[in-house]
Formats: sequence, structure tokens, C-alpha cells
Amino acid sequence: MEVHEEERLCGKCRFACGLYSYNLRDVFTWRLLKTIVMGQVLSLLICGTAVSCQCLVNVGVETPMLQSFFNYALLLLVYTTILCTRKGDRNILQILRTKWWKYLLMGVADVEANYAVVKAYQFTTLTSIQLLDCFVIPVLMVLSWFLLKTRYRLVHFVAVAVCLLGVGAMVGADIVAGRDQESTDVVLGDGLVLLSAVLYAVSNVGQEYTVKNLSRVEFLGMMGLFGTLISGAQLAVLEAGAAWAIKWDLHVSVLFAVYALCMYALYSFMPVVVKMTSATAVNLSLLTADLFSLFCGLFLFRYTFSTLYIVSFLVITVGFIMFNAAPTYSALPESGSGGDDDADPPAEVSGDLTAESSSDRRMSAGGDGPAAEMLRAVL
Repeated sequence: MEVHEEERLCGKCRFACGLYSYNLRDVFTWRLLKTIVMGQVLSLLICGTAVSCQCLVNVGVETPMLQSFFNYALLLLVYTTILCTRKGDRNILQILRTKWWKYLLMGVADVEANYAVVKAYQFTTLTSIQLLDCFVIPVLMVLSWFLLKTRYRLVHFVAVAVCLLGVGAMVGADIVAGRDQESTDVVLGDGLVLLSAVLYAVSNVGQEYTVKNLSRVEFLGMMGLFGTLISGAQLAVLEAGAAWAIKWDLHVSVLFAVYALCMYALYSFMPVVVKMTSATAVNLSLLTADLFSLFCGLFLFRYTFSTLYIVSFLVITVGFIMFNAAPTYSALPESGSGGDDDADPPAEVSGDLTAESSSDRRMSAGGDGPAAEMLRAVL
């Protein structure tokens, strides 16, 4: 009897820590490899936006809202048009009639997050931005815990700490290489980065819920519609003069096109990866985006190379593998994607992987709590 009780307690401990009797074949699956590769594709797309944005700054063009406007306009032309052609409950008019204010809030969060982080570069240092931008991960975990009812284990928190350690190595390499610039208003700049992180977290949680329970096309169509309206209005108020002052030539036009296409591909592809994994896992994989930008900078902007960049990449990758090696569990039921063309079978990833243990089921036996009801009311 005592032996049985001891085994039961050990089982609970292994469950809480996420330590199962996995062999390497259980951890290093094709699905994990696909997840890693897709996450790095997203990082490369962010690298493309960062490099093209830096090149625009180098030629005297600083219009972050205009750049975002082109991205949202592309989403509008493609995905919003698809929604307009649908019938019944999936038609854009029906969606706007019932959920317009919800997507408006998500659109505001997404547009202002993009604007705030670009604006922060004018006031604070690169080191501060790289460090404080990681604030999106703990905020995402907190929001996912209460709103999506995602349950993390000890190994997930250790994995996040490992990834942040990799970011620390990257920042250290920047300081050693002398890439940090002078700041003009540290408090304002750091505040903008933190605000951006919170808004990104809100947008990403809304994205995860929508693509897993409703539709990727609906999410992108609504983001295209409201993103275009919001960024267009903000562009007219804040950047009209700067936009008119742009001297358009082939070089500038190509840079704008590269930025817009990379952002469009990022927005189109990210919901696919989020549906496979989770918003938290995706943001962990995106920590390598700065590294890809640095590698490009070695050739384009003559940055100084440091072996710490390689160490940082490897550490972040190890942390990402650790995060995905043990499954989390969400008590919110996935209602499917509403019959959309982009519908896939329920994803089994780091977020909803493998067969649930009896402890998983006991943990969620309480059903949807007040937080879950609140999220459904908003989304």
C-alpha cells in the first residue's frame, strides 16, 4: 500500500514538472523538427522586415505607419475579399454584425504594438529593446493561463528561462561589439517597448483563440479590414508630411515592397504555426529573429561578428526544444475552424500534444471557469 502511494506521489511530481519517461525518439519527432523549421521561417521573415526597415532609415525614410499600412492593405485585398465572397454565418457582414468590436480591439492592439516598438528605437537603446521586448513571453503565459486556461509545467518555465539566457548572450555580444547607441529618453523608450510587449501579447492570445476555434481566414480578413482603417487614420494624422516627402525611386520602392511582402507572409503564415503549437511557443522561436538580422548586418552594415551570437542561437534553440518536449493542456475545447478551407484536424503539438494523462483530465475536470467565459465573451 505504501509502495503504491509512493508511486502515485512520484507520478504527480513527474506530471507537475513535465518529466515523463520520454526517450529521444519521443522528443525529437518529425513534428518537432517541422515546428522548429516553421518557427525559424517566421524569424527569417521578421529579419527581412528589420533589414528592409533599417535600409529605409539609412536613405532617410522613417514612416513605420506607412509601412504597416501596406501590409494591412495586402491582407485586406486577399483575405477580406475572401470573406466577402462567402455566404451565411461566414460572410463578412454577419461577422461584422456580431463581432465587429472584438476584432476592432484586436486590430488596435496589433497596430499600436507595431508602431510603439518601432517608435521606441528613437528614444532608447538597442539593448533595452532586446531585453524588454522579451516581456511579451511572461505576459503571454499569464494571459494564456487565465484566458485560454493553458496549464504549464516546471519544465516550461525552465525552458523560458533558458531562452531568455540566450537573449542575454546576444545582448552581451552587442555590448562587446559596441552596437549599442546613445539614448535620448530612456524612460519613454522603455515604456514604449513594454507597452508594445503587452499589446502584442493581447493580440497573440486573441489570434491563438481565433485560429484554433474559428478560422485563420476570418482572423486575417478582420485584421486586414480594421488594420487598414486604423493604420490609415493614424498615417493621415501622424505621418502625412513624411509620406509626401518621400523621394520615390526604384531603390526605395523595392525596400517598401520587401518590407510589405515579408510582413504579409509573416501574418499569413504565423496563424498556421500558432494553430500547430501555441502563441507562447511561437514567440520563443521568434527570439532568434534578432540573430538573423545580426547575421545579415555582418554583410550589409559591417557589424562585428562574435561567437556569442552562435552560442545565443544554440541556447535559444535548446530552450525551444525543451518547451515543446513536454505537453501543456488547455481546458478550453476547440470547436474547429468553422468549415473554412484552411481547416485542419485538431493540432497535436506542444500545446495539445499526445494522449492526455489521467492527471491532465483531472486538472481540467472543473470545466470552463470564469476566465474562459470572459474570453468567449470577448472573442
